[in-house]
Order: sequence, then C-alpha cells, then structure tokens
Amino acid sequence: MQKPLAGLTHRNLVRELTAGVTLLAIAIPLNIGYAQIAGLPPTAGLYALIVPTIVYALVVSSRQLVASPDAAAAALVASSIGGLAAAGSADYATLALAQAILSGIMFVLLAVFKLGFLANFLSKPILVGFVGGLALDILVSQIAKMLGVKIDSGGEFVDKVAGLVTGLGTANLWSIAISAGSVAVLLIGKRYLGQVPWALVVLVAATVLVVTAKLDQAGVDVLGEVPAGPPALTWPVIDWTMWLALVPSAMALTLVTTAEGLLVSRSYGEKRGYRTSPNRDLFAFGLGNLAAGASGSFAVGSSTSRTAAMDQAGSRTQLPSFVLAAGTLLLLLFGTALLADIPSPAIGAIVGVAILPLLGIRDFASLWRTDRFEFAVGAVCFLVTLFVGSIPGIVVAFVLALINLAKRAANPAIDVLEASGEPGGSLLDEAPKGEVTAPGVIVIRLAAPLFFANGAVFGDAVKKSVRRAVDAGNGPVRHLVIDMEAVTDVDVTGAESFEAMLTWLEREQIDLSFSRVRPDARQRIEQLGLLGDRRTYPTNRDAISALTKGNE
Repeated sequence: MQKPLAGLTHRNLVRELTAGVTLLAIAIPLNIGYAQIAGLPPTAGLYALIVPTIVYALVVSSRQLVASPDAAAAALVASSIGGLAAAGSADYATLALAQAILSGIMFVLLAVFKLGFLANFLSKPILVGFVGGLALDILVSQIAKMLGVKIDSGGEFVDKVAGLVTGLGTANLWSIAISAGSVAVLLIGKRYLGQVPWALVVLVAATVLVVTAKLDQAGVDVLGEVPAGPPALTWPVIDWTMWLALVPSAMALTLVTTAEGLLVSRSYGEKRGYRTSPNRDLFAFGLGNLAAGASGSFAVGSSTSRTAAMDQAGSRTQLPSFVLAAGTLLLLLFGTALLADIPSPAIGAIVGVAILPLLGIRDFASLWRTDRFEFAVGAVCFLVTLFVGSIPGIVVAFVLALINLAKRAANPAIDVLEASGEPGGSLLDEAPKGEVTAPGVIVIRLAAPLFFANGAVFGDAVKKSVRRAVDAGNGPVRHLVIDMEAVTDVDVTGAESFEAMLTWLEREQIDLSFSRVRPDARQRIEQLGLLGDRRTYPTNRDAISALTKGNE
C-alpha cells in the first residue's frame, strides 16, 4: 500500500509546503463561494477542507488529485435539495449532510465491487452538456450577486433570469465597480502571472476597500459573521423517506465525480510517472464524503482546477492537502473575524471566473466540427439540465449514452471479400486491401462481438453479400468463411440470429467454415451449439486453400 506522503523528500519539502500555502489561498475563497452556491453557510465550505481533506489524502493513490466541493457539486446540491427544504434552514443543512453520506456509501460500494466502469457511460459530450448546464445556472446567480441584485438563488433557471432582468433597476453601482475590478484582476493576472493566488488578492483588496470606505452602508452586501471553532462531529437524523428522496441526487454526484476524478487521477499519474489505483481512489472519495457528512460539510468531489494549480506549482505529493487542512483549522479558530466584511460581489466574481471554463463553449464548438450527433447529445443534456433539472439531466445523460452505444454497436464494421477475387468492400466501411478469395468462396469478417444489437444485421449482411456476388456474374457461391478474429463473444440472442442465418445457408446449399477463432470465443460458440461438425481453420488463407482444393 502506497504511503500517504509518497514522493516526499527533504529536497522537495519546501516546494511542497509553498504549494500548500498556495492551495490554501485558492481554496478558502472558492469554498466560501461554493458553499453559498449550495445554499449553505460559509463554514460548510471551510469544514470540507479539514477532516474530509485529511481522510482523503491519507487513503488516495493519486499523489496530486485535490478533493473538495466544486461548482458542479455545489449546484447539484442546491438543485436537488432546494425542492426538499428551504435554503439556509437547519433542515436543508441536515439534508446536505445526509446526501454526502449517501454519496460516500455509493463510492465505497463502487470500490468494493469494482464498478467504477459505470462512470464510463458518461462520455465527454454528456459530461460537457451536464456540467455546462449546471455552470450556466450558477453563473446567473453569480452575476446577480456581482450586480447587487437580489434573486432567489434556489429557484429555477428561468425564474432566476427573470428575477435578474427585472431587478436590474436595483443594481448597486459600488457592487458593479467591485465586480468589474475583481474580474479584470482575475483574468489579466491569470494570463500574465498565473502563479499568484489572485483570488486571495481580490478578496483582501475588496475587503479593505469595503471596510475603509464603509461600502456596506452604501448597499454592498458582505459575507457577515462566520462562527468560529473547529468542525464538530455530527450525524443527520432524518426520516427514511427523505433518505430515499436523496438517493438519485447522491447517485448523480457519485457518477459525475467518478467520471471526472478517475480521469484526472489517471492522467496526472501517467504524466508524472507514478501508479494509481482506481478502486482505491473511489474508496478515498467514499471515506472523504462520509467524513464530510459527519463533520458539517457537503458532498466532496475532485477539483480539476486546484489539481492543475498544484501541478504547475511543482507539487508531486499530498502534503499541500495537509497544509490546507491545518491552515483552514487555524483560520476557523482565530481568524473568522477577517471574513465578516468580505464583499459578496467579489465572491461572485471569483466563482464566476472559476466556472467560465465549465460552460464548455470550446468543447461544443469542437463537437460541432467533428461529430454532429455527439454535439446533439451534449446539447440535449445541456438543455435538460438547465431547464428541467440536474437529476432529469443525469437520467437523460444515461439514456443518451445507451442510445449512442446501441447505435454504434448495431452497425459494426463488416468486411466482405467476394468470390471474384477482388475485395468486395464493406457494407459499412472500406474493405481491407490485399486479401483475395477463390471462386465460389466469400470471406466475411465481423469486427465486433456478435450479440443482440447486431446479430440480425450480420445475418442480413451475409445474405446481401451472397446475392451481390451472384448478381455480379461470379457464379454460384458454395462456401462462406467467417473470420472470427475480432469476435470476442457471442450472446444468446446473437446465437439465435446466427442459427437463422445457418438455416438460410443450408437452404441455399452453401457450406460454412470458421477462420481464426479465438479460444474464448470457440468455447462460447461450442457451448451455444453453433460449431457442430463445421470445420475451423487458423487463418483465412488456410481456409480458402482447403476449400479451393475441395472444388478441384
């Protein structure tokens, strides 16, 4: 088992500690903003940086992945719990704890039963659409905060937009000025001096301005008093029906985090030359979420932006996460008074700039250029998430994933080499060159497992190729050779379709032979009774040669 601080040496200790201070400067303002997005007090975001962070860092296999609530998770929490309790109430906070615990249990189950592959159903277009819809919903709330306009942040997207538009007349000029300055500093600073924690710089400068100029008296909204003290161990006590009501949203949180978290973990492991364990990472997410639910926080996921920031800072261990936890604890013990006068427009600007990349504009443009169907999948997921809700969005995402999978599986590449001795061409794609057959022989290669989605398609392809060979004047077809090299499996439905094809071949007096059958596939087709007394040859050339000699 990998040590919690694997990769740490006396040579990189200072660099890792410095990266931890940078992470602290980035995480505190963002987590305060994410807690507000989720409809929770600032402490919920700060508590996530202590116990959950420590637990996760002690268990995870990745040396760099940073665990924390992110914008998408916060929006999911708000959209899913908003219909069950009033944002800001004690019941609402309790439901957020229960949701994190459910998500933690699901992560642990995924790890124990090695079911992380389920997240693979969330393809890139689906993730882009789902996260993009959440991001745009968040952005509207942050724009209202930046303008000083009061809207119902827990409402539907259309209601938020309507509230923002109708409330423009109440916008506060000082709030607009703080927001504009904050956005300018964040964007320009990130472009030219990316190593500087500009979010912290913006918070400090905006807070000093508000305090010295007493802008809170001029209508600028501030964070307000933040309770001091460490997180306390707790456990949500709710009715079992509420636990059931939280299951779909917890499942959505789990799947989105699994898809993104495992991808980021693997990519950085490959990039920096260390091994990662997907199941162990899922287990770490599970324990981290259980810790979040038991320490007053909310659902924890992977932070791609913070992980990238740590990589750029030269960090190659989990030490920055421990520095983050220690620094946040000290802040909660001795420095919460410093947080009270932070202006909300500055928080809105920080969160707004952070989620801009999540809108997926470049990704959608790329999908439009490369694959219109994939673009449509992402767009539908985006619109459903935005206008119907996050849970329907994730359901639609899975349905679209299955449709996309079925569409591709039902149309496999079927290469056909006809009796004339020239490549006959694939029914779907160009046939490979350089392979020829003897007169009266057709070789067909199915480049996929034979199963319920393509069994009938394969049978029709065989009939079509035989008829096409005859119509071309190449004489009667007497032998069919099926190249089985790419057929890794056969299911019962596929076998039934195959039997129907065999009946047709017998009626047409066409012999059947198999070529290059894989050992595992051979066992399967024998079990299904498809082989019988039919001959099997190791290569296409051997099969064709034997058949040709039989015709002499």
